[in-house]
Amino acid sequence: MLLTGSDIIVECLLEQGVDTVFGYPGGAVLNIYDSLYMYSDRIKHIITAHEQAACHAADGYSRTSGRTGVVIATSGPGATNLVTGIATAYMDSIPLVAITGNVATSLLGLDSFQEVDICGITMPVTKHNYIVKDVSKLADTIREAFYIANQGRKGPVLIDVPKDVTAAKFEYERKEPVRPQSVHDEDTDRQIAEAAELIKNSQRPFIYAGGGVVSCDACEELKTFAAKCDAPVSLSLMGQCAFDNTDPAYTGMLGMHGTKTSALALSECDLMIVLGSRFSDRVIGDPDTFANGKKIIHIEIDPAEVGKNIAIDCCVPGDVRYILAQLNSMLPDMSHPEWKAQIAQWKSEYPLKMRPISREDEVLPQEVIEQLDRLTDGKAVITTEVGQHQMWAAQYYNFTQPRTFASSGGLGTMGYGLGAAIGSKCANPDKPVINIAGDGSFFMNCNELSSLAKHNIPIIELVFANNVLGMVRQWQRLFYGKRFSQTNIDRGTDLMKLAEAFGIEGVRIANREDIIPGLKKALECGRPCLVECIIDKDVNVLPMVPAGADISQPIMEIELD
Repeated sequence: MLLTGSDIIVECLLEQGVDTVFGYPGGAVLNIYDSLYMYSDRIKHIITAHEQAACHAADGYSRTSGRTGVVIATSGPGATNLVTGIATAYMDSIPLVAITGNVATSLLGLDSFQEVDICGITMPVTKHNYIVKDVSKLADTIREAFYIANQGRKGPVLIDVPKDVTAAKFEYERKEPVRPQSVHDEDTDRQIAEAAELIKNSQRPFIYAGGGVVSCDACEELKTFAAKCDAPVSLSLMGQCAFDNTDPAYTGMLGMHGTKTSALALSECDLMIVLGSRFSDRVIGDPDTFANGKKIIHIEIDPAEVGKNIAIDCCVPGDVRYILAQLNSMLPDMSHPEWKAQIAQWKSEYPLKMRPISREDEVLPQEVIEQLDRLTDGKAVITTEVGQHQMWAAQYYNFTQPRTFASSGGLGTMGYGLGAAIGSKCANPDKPVINIAGDGSFFMNCNELSSLAKHNIPIIELVFANNVLGMVRQWQRLFYGKRFSQTNIDRGTDLMKLAEAFGIEGVRIANREDIIPGLKKALECGRPCLVECIIDKDVNVLPMVPAGADISQPIMEIELD
């Protein structure tokens, strides 16, 4: 049938199973938005207060649903406002398709109003990008974009469409989506067999899993694998919901703010099995001491990550889910009672500890998160901003289900979480969704409270308010002689009045006795809710390994005087 380019865009989105898109209209995408109006009974659009939040919403939708997120923005500043969100998705390997409008093809290259080379700008932070100057190529470009976003190591793809292309007409014929397939060959089977032999011969295996396990939906395979190997399991920040945090085999995160147990398990293991993780500098610390003398198996879909930061003994490139399924069929049920007893002893000796309260009614953020975990039975979807609160969420909330955690890991984007929470709630309407924030991040995106109110999205925005940039202040205390330069951010804003102004529920937790009733009220109110938790400015994230240091020697206490 003969359709306009804008109708072809929407039809192709429907082909791919898209039911929700996020975005913000403008002149260069007016034709697309007119089509969205006509298709509003088949595809839902969520407008945010800022394009960056729309991109983070598409990202959060993708992370917590396993589907490809879609964001739409106009040309010029609309497109450039997506860049941080695209880069966030790129660093964390999140499948996302960004559709931007541009000036008409006759105006390209003339410094026209709201013209920008968004393809050139985003080239370093996309898997691929396109500018479509011919409507006859539009449908196949969109199909290819979805394929590329999900093929191999996943990531964002951008499609830039000049306005005249969205108005032009061309014959459209619906096609079934082509889904990426797991690729394996004789070499893969040989490498899997080699890994199996190393695992069989290990007496102290240690599993470290990352976001790749979540991305390829291999969480059940990981659970079976850990039981087969009778091995302890540690997770990266990106892998937080890949393994049940309440399982006795779980040892906590590994790395800069990981547990002492995980660090000791790495130090004493004879085999480290790495699944879908890229050996970030925040995990390895000093590369000369990390896993020194240990054999390492690296199962990773991106060959470029193998051996990049750490030398390994056995590489199995490919889809983690397929590889784990093969290993599970090849391996016998193993038993390592002494090793597991040692792990249990370390967990007992070195639990995560909150600092002693300075007054009887003090609110400790770690206790707030523990109570939130208890009240939601570990089954809420948690998004976070970036900072101390992000680490406390990863440390103290017990994730028990896959795709229930969304946080900016690689890029560390302050302002990510509230947009991501909007997308997560759209993807998971029947689950409670809580964004955990610090007040530094909150003031970067608090305009999105208006989005919650407009769409009546019952998200909880949980803000730890200490009037400082807590993580930066912690570094200034430890490494910059307590020179707290520009980290005191008291803005004098009454958050409860702000909540009222935005037309949402407001809850203040100022004393320890407020924690449980405050959280219950937020969880039960059925409306968008801003929860302000008043905490001390010098509650630190511990353990902590200084950048580039040996991760087996974490700082366990910080003197405040």
